[in-house]
Amino acid sequence: MTQITLTNATLVPCTGDRENRAFRGWIRIENGRIAALGEGDAEGEDLGGRLVTPALVDCHTHIIYGGSRAREFEQRLEGVSYEDIARSGGGILSTVNATREASEEDLVATALPRLDTLLSEGAAVVEVKSGYGLTIEDEIKMLRAARRLETLRDVRIKTTWLAAHALPPEYKDRTEAYIDEVVIAGLRTAHAEGLVDAVDGFCESIAFSADQMARVFDVAQELGLPVKLHAEQLSHQGGAQLVAERGGLSADHIEYTTKADAEALAKAGSVAVLLPGAFYTLRESQMPPVSAFRAAGCTMALATDCNPGTSPLTSLLLTMNMGATLFRMTPTECLEAVTCNAAKALGLDDCGRLAPGLRADLAIWDVTDYAELTYRIGFNPLYSRYFGGRKC
Repeated sequence: MTQITLTNATLVPCTGDRENRAFRGWIRIENGRIAALGEGDAEGEDLGGRLVTPALVDCHTHIIYGGSRAREFEQRLEGVSYEDIARSGGGILSTVNATREASEEDLVATALPRLDTLLSEGAAVVEVKSGYGLTIEDEIKMLRAARRLETLRDVRIKTTWLAAHALPPEYKDRTEAYIDEVVIAGLRTAHAEGLVDAVDGFCESIAFSADQMARVFDVAQELGLPVKLHAEQLSHQGGAQLVAERGGLSADHIEYTTKADAEALAKAGSVAVLLPGAFYTLRESQMPPVSAFRAAGCTMALATDCNPGTSPLTSLLLTMNMGATLFRMTPTECLEAVTCNAAKALGLDDCGRLAPGLRADLAIWDVTDYAELTYRIGFNPLYSRYFGGRKC
């Protein structure tokens, strides 16, 4: 039996109880799991008062992709809207072309530096979406590349089928056919290969309607897969209500959600995933209704939304700062948004908290106050990281 005790630590359990009380104590690890933790002293490795939190969880990323969209960033600075770029063949579709041309090996190689940056800031779980292939073969290629990441690094990868991300040119004016022939048919194939953990889509005026996404969710339900949705990012399309009706894991972006949406998500137990990197990059002004989420008791998570076009962000620490600075979330809310709440957004109940029986995925920080993690900008105080009880 492998056992280690870390002592003289400032423990932050991240149990989601709002108070998030930190205390000086110890934590014992046995066979990759948290065996016990408590206040006071114990024999073991002295951490010198350093902060111990659950390892971080990035619950919304697109880190598998080909190419770059730096010039598109320049266009937006010149005043061209995201919608106009997309309609002129840029945006998601420019990344689709580069991703289709890339081999699986290329996609893995270019994703690893992005993943390494997330891990260097204490992450242990990363969600990865497809969505830049838009053919069955290329979407599956993306998911295979994503699965390979966890064979190369100490990380858990959760994969999401996002073929309903954009309509490729070859299906212009044939949206329903694309849903049948690629989104749904490909989902069945990818699921049969064991490549899919959840199903997502982009419910927006420039993408797919709530009714169209409901068709995809019907198949996900048939296959026993949980659902989530890019919802209410640029306008209100009814996506959040669809997520609530289907008991989905999360509604993501959600700048245009309403009080009624917040209440529906809370009642359904669905997580509101806020993505400040995209809000910042697109220079949006419509803020997600954080006060309404609080009032409704709706769980809030934060994620990087790492992607080449609207959130080229690979820092959960900066994401936390953005959550506080842009959306007025508290340091407690921000930390829980990338630990216990982010785990909930992925349907995980074995990580994201410090509690007996859970995985010993830990982040040890060279600070003593957890507010430092949200407060500091461009500063990484990670001291060490444990993945499944193993220091890495």
